[in-house]
Amino acid sequence: MIHRIAAAPISWGVCEVPGWGHQLPAKRVLAEMAALGVRATEFGPDGFLPDDPERRSAVLAEHGLTAVGGFVPLVLHRPDHDPLPEVRSALARSVAAAAGTLVLAAATGEHGYDDRPALDPEGWDTLLRNLDLAAAAAADAGVTAVLHPHVGTMVQAPLEVGRVLDGSGIGLCLDTGHLLVGGGDPVELARRAPERVAHVHLKDVDAATAGEVRDGRVGYADAVAAGMYLPLGRGAVDVRAVVTALEDHGYRGWYVLEQDTVLRTEPAPGAGPVAEVRASLEHLELIGRERAGRAR
Repeated sequence: MIHRIAAAPISWGVCEVPGWGHQLPAKRVLAEMAALGVRATEFGPDGFLPDDPERRSAVLAEHGLTAVGGFVPLVLHRPDHDPLPEVRSALARSVAAAAGTLVLAAATGEHGYDDRPALDPEGWDTLLRNLDLAAAAAADAGVTAVLHPHVGTMVQAPLEVGRVLDGSGIGLCLDTGHLLVGGGDPVELARRAPERVAHVHLKDVDAATAGEVRDGRVGYADAVAAGMYLPLGRGAVDVRAVVTALEDHGYRGWYVLEQDTVLRTEPAPGAGPVAEVRASLEHLELIGRERAGRAR
């Protein structure tokens, strides 16, 4: 599993949400990933990497990185909106970069992740149908599409995740942080439906702050800026139990270190998010070595 650890630009504060915070340039982020020994990354938001597929792949290769896939928030629940053209466009970018995963989120259609409407039955039917259509289009392109339950999207809470599992065939991106903040238990989900997990985002969470987000006392972006997400092993998520449940079931996908961060200014060289990503990487590598030792 140590060879299936990837990074994500959001751990360096690079985000698609307008006004999210200071956005570090790709050159610095990719260089710091490479310095940590990471060999794969998700794409990041539009504009972070070059749009041209050949140039995008070249920029990653310059830093010894390959592409895992990308996070693509799309409106999937509106009967008057067809998301398939956007899905196919994202798939084309994935195929061009030899990335095997398309990480979808059921976006509300508004900026940010602080508010979301309730879905009516027609909206749910549309959402589930579009998830299956997206999964089929991805499979035709040789890519695996997954749904990322995400705070502030149409699929956040445990009952909503269960409805997706029961009503569609798409795989899941198990994000340990978003599941916990949304009121779920990532360990329980990893044990209950490991066969549906096709991609993993690992982050740890400060439980008290997560509770404030769930109760509506703190907005999501403000909570992230206040440090809600922590390096692995320092919060409320039992990362070892999640990994154990998935690996024991035969999971062979990526573990993406993805600790959402908001930056106010440009950190000094060698400072900033890279230290926390290093701590998460060391924790996950320790879990991997322990598992390898037991296997012997």
